[in-house]
Amino acid sequence: MTQLTSLLKGYARFRQHEWPRERERWSELAEGQNPKTMVIACSDSRADPATIFDTRPGEIFVVRNVAALAPPYETSRGFHGVSAALEFAVTQLGVEEILVMGHGKCGGCAAALTGQFKDTTPGEGGHFIADWVRMLEDASDEVRAAHPQLDEDAYLEMEREAIKVSLANLRTFPWIAEREEQGELKLHGAHFSIAEGRLYILDEAEGDFRPA
Repeated sequence: MTQLTSLLKGYARFRQHEWPRERERWSELAEGQNPKTMVIACSDSRADPATIFDTRPGEIFVVRNVAALAPPYETSRGFHGVSAALEFAVTQLGVEEILVMGHGKCGGCAAALTGQFKDTTPGEGGHFIADWVRMLEDASDEVRAAHPQLDEDAYLEMEREAIKVSLANLRTFPWIAEREEQGELKLHGAHFSIAEGRLYILDEAEGDFRPA
């Protein structure tokens, strides 16, 4: 059985069970979407926001990428996919909350911490990853200084620091900062422990993560 065959079997189950059960909901969504929350999550197959939060169709607007990163605000021309998703969610859909959700055993955060793809060039495996996680360079330097042995605590701290970096980057977008200041938009950070199946929420005032 190919992976496509497996996916199509899943689609058949969706059509048989989920679609009829949520038929009215899908009819509403055919006319447009109105999610109140945007989730920035990792592309990792183990950290699906819809599964973790048990959401209904159309409930969350999700963008996923390596290490669940939000880039800083930039005005250069280019293919700014995450920034475009942010702009659409905030200025067009009018979401009221943005949640940055990292997770345990994140490969992107590990790459930032170890520098395994550093100095790769176009055409080599790791070039795009290295460029992307470079926004964690300062944070990874601090984590390595605190944990020179790169033990398990170092990787967990790197994952949690990455969430804080993304929140700081989000606030460099003028239309995000303005809405947050006016109380129209709230930003949150969370870390999902795959081993525990537990979500930890960032208390920004304390700088620490607590179980949800």
